[in-house]
Amino acid sequence: MSFETILLNHDQRGVATLTLNRPEQHNAMSGLMIDEITQVAAHLAADTGTRLVILTGNGASFCAGGDLGWMREQALASRFQRIEQARKLALMLKALRDLPKPLIGRINGQAFGGGVGLISVCDAAIGVDTARFGLTETRLGLIPATISPYVIARIGAAQSMRYFTSARLFDAKEARQCGLLHGICESESLDAAIETELKPYFSASPQAIAAAKKLVHAVGAKLDDHLIDLTLEKLADTWETADAKEGIDAFFGKTNPSWKN
Repeated sequence: MSFETILLNHDQRGVATLTLNRPEQHNAMSGLMIDEITQVAAHLAADTGTRLVILTGNGASFCAGGDLGWMREQALASRFQRIEQARKLALMLKALRDLPKPLIGRINGQAFGGGVGLISVCDAAIGVDTARFGLTETRLGLIPATISPYVIARIGAAQSMRYFTSARLFDAKEARQCGLLHGICESESLDAAIETELKPYFSASPQAIAAAKKLVHAVGAKLDDHLIDLTLEKLADTWETADAKEGIDAFFGKTNPSWKN
């Protein structure tokens, strides 16, 4: 399989590594990347030769969130177009979350917005101790609606409320404390830490792993079409506010919105 924005490699153990491959853009997600990840997720779900999946980024960052070009397109789009683009992101995240095999995040650097959403759908995530994180949408007059079911399921409502509303940045230590990451290490130790994380899964039945994941999703917070549609509508509503227009204009104009002190 050949892609423009991602890499997919397999080793002899049945470990597939899915790498976000837009290092110059800090692996920000474009429409094409969303489509390609969705395609790969379907392939990996059906591939009986794949036992484990690692999700990582190429370069200094894991994922900086939404691509600037994508943001410009959304600013000019209709409500329907915005909802449909957000739906693609929502279904991509759901496809990764629903993989019937372990998804391990190898968090090689910073993650913001949608990048935090990607970490949140991983079954386990190990990150470098220099990484920084943030859910900064409210700085633009927007909300992290599409990723919210996954982030809230990962770190809880109380932590999500704090990060969503303040748009504060936080470091790897705090990411581990809130549950976004399961472990942190120095960058030169990341591969060894990932290998340590992978090892126990090889002792478990692949069928039982798939069943256990379904069990957790069934017992935990429900994620269905109604909830996805709700988040898409909430996002579209926010895009239509005066604050969103001001925030986006300020962002691209490299000025400060009126609410920033």
